Amino acid sequence: MSLNERRTKILNMIREDGHVKVQKLVEIFKVSDVTIRQDLEELENLGFVQREYGGAFLKGVDTFAKNDMLFNQTHMEEKKLIASRAVKYVSEGDVIILDSGSTTTELAKLLLNFKSLTVITNALNIAMMLGANPGIQLIVTGGEFKAPTLSLTGEMAGAALKNIHVQSCFLATAGISDDMYLTYPSLSDLVVKTAMVRSANKVYLLADSSKFGNSSFAALGKVSLVDYLISDDNITEKEIGALKAYNVEVIG
Repeated sequence: MSLNERRTKILNMIREDGHVKVQKLVEIFKVSDVTIRQDLEELENLGFVQREYGGAFLKGVDTFAKNDMLFNQTHMEEKKLIASRAVKYVSEGDVIILDSGSTTTELAKLLLNFKSLTVITNALNIAMMLGANPGIQLIVTGGEFKAPTLSLTGEMAGAALKNIHVQSCFLATAGISDDMYLTYPSLSDLVVKTAMVRSANKVYLLADSSKFGNSSFAALGKVSLVDYLISDDNITEKEIGALKAYNVEVIG
């Protein structure tokens, strides 16, 4: 059974944050609590979520943190290719920000043998991966924990980046809309992504070609916020042209 647009957005929010509250969804979507409860009931009937008093949570969400798993594990070959391209823009001695996400996690794996690097991240799985390397100085933001993405988010995470200055930020996105906005499933992500972008001399967006044409709930801003896009070989000439119109250099 296909989901309507509101229920799809609610499901994407739950897949990002791990849980939602009815009253928060009422405020966001400007509908009654009865309507939201019906939405959550439908998502439960389809096997996506489990309802609880006042909200719902992602079915099986407890397994993610326990097993150091990321929820989104699609297009992994493309993400590994993107990571292999992105690592060429990291040098010994750099200070970088690594956003949370499956593509940035692949990049983190390629940093394991660096001997002198400072990495700032809001991703706990990346922190656990790189923290054992004595050559990597690791700084982890605070914030609200999201089990499906093993990440920290919200105002506290954004505040941790306020006075930070780095050479490069490797940013993730859930989607790049047709009108060239960077979009995310959760409002809480925006303050963190904004702080990351402001802290960096150069911003590299790591996004596989499936992200194009996808519009999630919350918009960070136009793609002109980033300097470079690193993608896979399936990005189209039309998409490259649209990015160039916003002064984004495509690395592929």
